[in-house]
Amino acid sequence: MTEYLSIAGNTLAYDVTGQGPLVVLAHGIGDSRHSYRFLAPALAAEGYQVANVDIRGCGDSSLGWDGYSRTDIAGDLVALVRHLGGPAVIIGQSISGGAATIAAATAPEVIAGVIELAPFTRAQPFDLGGLVRVKRFRAGYTQMALVIMRGRLANWTKYLDLALPAKPADWDSELARIEAKLNEPGRMKVLQAMCKTSPADAGAQLRNVKCPVLIIEGSADPDWADPRAEGEKIVADLPQGLGELAVIDGAGHYPHAQLPDQVVALTLPFLGKTLTRA
Repeated sequence: MTEYLSIAGNTLAYDVTGQGPLVVLAHGIGDSRHSYRFLAPALAAEGYQVANVDIRGCGDSSLGWDGYSRTDIAGDLVALVRHLGGPAVIIGQSISGGAATIAAATAPEVIAGVIELAPFTRAQPFDLGGLVRVKRFRAGYTQMALVIMRGRLANWTKYLDLALPAKPADWDSELARIEAKLNEPGRMKVLQAMCKTSPADAGAQLRNVKCPVLIIEGSADPDWADPRAEGEKIVADLPQGLGELAVIDGAGHYPHAQLPDQVVALTLPFLGKTLTRA
């Protein structure tokens, strides 16, 4: 059942499954909570209360928010955790990985840990060498640039084809769902607005994080020439001893959809050490 949280005249859509310590799932740009269709039930089955949220402007959440930065999204996630009682581990993908960092840094009393999937958590310097050397990165960069400039769904679907080098079995229906949602008036504008935001706000908060952080990268992610190196840089910017990095071989930008069993296998030990069971 979809529930709604009111924030400053707008609404966040989310659903809750399972019972136990709280885990909040936050997806990336151009997506919805359906991105976690494999992860949410798996975590609920392991004894967690899983709140799966449509971040502002996406899915069933309302349009018309006054900003789409990682700081904005972080405030929403903290509000949801407080609404549901907390504390929580936030699992955030892409833009929501950066938002989860900010949430952890600014609300340490309710954020017990953070898992970041293919996160944009640092400002990205222009990587000319990577564009020349790595075809996968060059192709992804090109399609994202076209999305930002043109706002065409065709370029986004071409990016998704690269970002999921191996497709889940339900990909045809899932892609149709994504296309239908982005064809709704205003949804592509939100995607473009999120693409234009800088991760610098999240990068500036890495040093202020006090809880454990797990970074999960996919070795075939088209958003970086070297995804492992990006993950290592995030860990290095965290206080010493808080961050750990896992790289899933062959995964793209959506490891939780492409290889959910491997993501669950990495997630459960982290949850076990960060969330206390009643």
